[in-house]
This record gives sequence, C-alpha cells and structure tokens, in this order.
Amino acid sequence: MQHRHQLLIGLFFTLLTPSALCAAELPPVAQPGRGGYLKSELIYALDDKPTPQCHASTLVETPTGLVTAWFGGRHEKNPDVGIWVSKQTAGRWTKPVEVANGVQSATKRHPCWNPVLFQPRTGPLLLFYKVGPSPSTWWGMLTTSHDHGQHWTTPRKLGVDKRLGASNPNLLGPVKNKPVQFADGTILCPSSSEHDGWRVHFELTRDGGKTWSVIGPINDGKTFAAIQPSILQHNESKLQILCRTRQGVIGSSFSKDRGQTWSPLRDSGLPNPNAGTDAVTLRDGRHLLVYNHTTRKSGFPSGRNMLNVAISREPGNWDTVLTLERDKGEFSYPAVIQTSDGKVHTTYTYLRRSIKHAVIDPAAIK
Repeated sequence: MQHRHQLLIGLFFTLLTPSALCAAELPPVAQPGRGGYLKSELIYALDDKPTPQCHASTLVETPTGLVTAWFGGRHEKNPDVGIWVSKQTAGRWTKPVEVANGVQSATKRHPCWNPVLFQPRTGPLLLFYKVGPSPSTWWGMLTTSHDHGQHWTTPRKLGVDKRLGASNPNLLGPVKNKPVQFADGTILCPSSSEHDGWRVHFELTRDGGKTWSVIGPINDGKTFAAIQPSILQHNESKLQILCRTRQGVIGSSFSKDRGQTWSPLRDSGLPNPNAGTDAVTLRDGRHLLVYNHTTRKSGFPSGRNMLNVAISREPGNWDTVLTLERDKGEFSYPAVIQTSDGKVHTTYTYLRRSIKHAVIDPAAIK
C-alpha cells in the first residue's frame, strides 16, 4: 500500500509539472525602468574575481547600508571555500573580504557553506554559516559584528540537539534563508538537514543565539523531500514556509502558532528544479518570491537557466511578474529583503562567477 501511495504521488507531480511551466507565457527578461525593475549590477566584475567561483549569497540592511555575503573558493566543496563579505557604501560595493574559513588545524581545513546575515532589532549583526565536508556532516557557526559588518568576532559553534538525529545532531541556525523575529524578540530560524533524508526543522533562540531549541523535523524526508525553507508572515501567529524539494515543485506548509506546529508539506503550484528560493512578506501584506520557474527535465529554459519573481496577494495564489534572467548558465540561490525605503533587493548567483544585485519597486507591481 505504501509503494502504491508513493507511485500516486510521483504521478501527481509528473502530471502537474508541464502545466506549471508555461515558460512562453512568462514575462520577458526585465529591463531597467520597466515593470518595477529598477536596476541591477554585479557585486564585483567578472575580470576581478576574488575567487574562481562563488555561490549562495545573503543580504541584509544595516544602519549604514546593505551588506552581502556568500561562499567562495576554487569550487563548491573545496576546502579553500570561505565566507566573503561586501558592503554597499555611497552606492558602490566595497572590495570583497574573506571574514571566515573552515580551518580546523595546521593540517585540516573544511569548506564553508550557505552564509545567512540577520540584523535583530537590538544587538549586533549576526552572520551564520556552515562548516564541514558535506551538507550531511556540516555544523553551524556564528560570528557577530558591532560595526555593521566592518569587523567580526571569533566564530563559535552553535551546539547540538538530539532532536536532529544521532548521525548529525549539530545545530545549523538558518540553513539558507533569513530568520524572522517576533515582537517579543524571539528569533525563529528556518532550517533543514540532509543526513536522514531531506527534512525541514526550525531553530529558535530567545537570547540572540546563545541558547537554542529545536522544532521538528516536520516531515519524514522521503515522501516529500524538502530543505531550505523561507518564512512568510501572514500575521504574528500565522506563518508559511516555501521549500526547495526533490519533487519538481516548491513545497509549502502553514503554522497557526508561531511555528510550533506545521501542516503537512504540500505542492505550492510553482515548479522547482531542485534549487534554492527565497521569499519575503512585504509591508503592504503581499508576499514576494524569487525562484527558478523551471524543472530539471524540461527543454530550455530548464534547471537554473531562468530566475523569476512571483507575487502572492492571498495564500496559495502566485503570479509570476518578472523574469530576472533567462540564458544558458546558472542564475540561482536568491536572497531577498525589503529595505526601509520600501524597495526590494535581491542578490543571486551569477554564473558561479559573481553575485548579482537587483532592485525592484514593489509599488509598481500591481
């Protein structure tokens, strides 16, 4: 019976995916000054790369401007991969600086992965990242900055929690996408693990990262394999997550109690080529998602060839409103925030050779 159930799930996703794509009906590649797309730029020029490759950017607004970070090195998984940071000063991005690495001893070094920047309402700027040979064995690290990203404290491990499983109980913090902070100061980090299937969980701190508690995992990692959630806030209590999955669609789940319990993961109605996404709740109540509107097995564009923006005005209904990239190569792993001036900023991997920054005016998207 279980085997038959899995077959039905697979048939459902197979039937769903072609109708979800409709790439020909998507908006053309965005042009500056049109449709709410204001401008874009590379964080650093392709002929002035600090590392051969880069990936998995993160973005935050501080009192002195935007800060972005990513992992960079020879290539993903290589021991030389570290965490790099650039700040936007007077409208220009500063020269990238490596602020963390995976050096364990004079003879051992591991790669770094997936940085996440977050500025709580009080306290220093937080930079989470992972260290380890692979996502199934990595562990979470945290460093902080009291001067908005100029200098960083000595990194420390987040610790362990037995709820994550005996084979890898390491806390990770936010695994790819930014946390949310509630009115009482509690920080809820969207996280996931890959050592026992792809499972989503949450890591919660009430003291700025000193101590942690774990919620979940909320799925078994097999029937619906999901990782890298982003959190949308419908109100103080009602939350929604959107996840990368192996099922060819973006997965979604809801909570009515600030993330303590979650509904079963379901298909959101949007495709996913097994690639990271990010989303943000706008101040006008709408939700904005940056994602690859493709699958892995379709004709061009497929996989990470195309990057898009969708808007949701009510739960479960998404309108694809912008196409940020559509070309051969990789455009992936977005981070997205809304800044104090109301604009939306997103950074994403550009051909694994640089990080691209784009600015959107959501007020111009109706």
